[in-house]
Amino acid sequence: MQTRPITFFSDRLRLNGDLYLPDGLRPGERRPAVVSCSGYQGLKGIHPARFARVLVPSGYVCLAFDYRGFGLSDGERGRLVPQEQVEDLRAAVSYLESVPEVDTDRVAVVGWGLGGGVAVAGAADDERLRAVVTVNGIGDGERSTRAMHDERSWARLLLRVAEDRRERAVRGTSELVPPFEIIHLDDVTGRYVDAELYKEPGFGSQVSLESADFLLRFRPERVVHRIAPRPLLLVHGAENRLHRPEESRSMFELAEEPKALDLLEGAGHTEWMFDDHPTFLRLARRVRDFLDTELQDAAPARQSA
Repeated sequence: MQTRPITFFSDRLRLNGDLYLPDGLRPGERRPAVVSCSGYQGLKGIHPARFARVLVPSGYVCLAFDYRGFGLSDGERGRLVPQEQVEDLRAAVSYLESVPEVDTDRVAVVGWGLGGGVAVAGAADDERLRAVVTVNGIGDGERSTRAMHDERSWARLLLRVAEDRRERAVRGTSELVPPFEIIHLDDVTGRYVDAELYKEPGFGSQVSLESADFLLRFRPERVVHRIAPRPLLLVHGAENRLHRPEESRSMFELAEEPKALDLLEGAGHTEWMFDDHPTFLRLARRVRDFLDTELQDAAPARQSA
């Protein structure tokens, strides 16, 4: 596997990424490609790189990138707005159109966690994405976030968001808070995050309350039906206590065919995300099989780009 550091632009912001290419590419050869979208507080070096490590040996080109405002990408620090991350995904697809090793009629997206919602919202309006995979994705930002809180902490969050909204209108600034004051981690996910994800430089940076305001209004399930007739695969940990399985179930019910919903029995949100973990290996096989099948004869017809 070859790794090529790259940059591309989204809304005139320079985004930092890595392009992963299979070994043995012949001159002029073009391969199917996958954009891997990270989740909340995610960075390209965490789960996007993990998906690249299992997809590239199977012949795929993979693009992993840091959203605006994160990692080495340009953008306002602490601004974590999924609606803007959808635009970053769109720019990533446009960048792949400039890569000579990519078959632009066979481009897919894999989204993790919040990135699953980004993948759905992005694909709804971009038919260049010929297949969509979400893993522990969210369909409704308010519903998903509410499920993480008790009555007291939820009321407190809503109050702070409302107060910050007024403050922004008067002063033009938003309060930065620790990221997991907005997203409340369950115990199992919290242990994994503390032990593994904080190893990645930049992970755990503060997030603005304006970002929470946008998150609570992010509802990709309302547009999931527009992905059809392109194929959609929704995978979710059956014991996920961070993003509940109801998120993928709801998107599945609202999506049109062709669609599939796979629940990973015994799996929570992320404690199994290791390259050699049996659950991750099972997920990797499922995603590879889906992409191999659905991108094999992907039709190039498009109505929008």
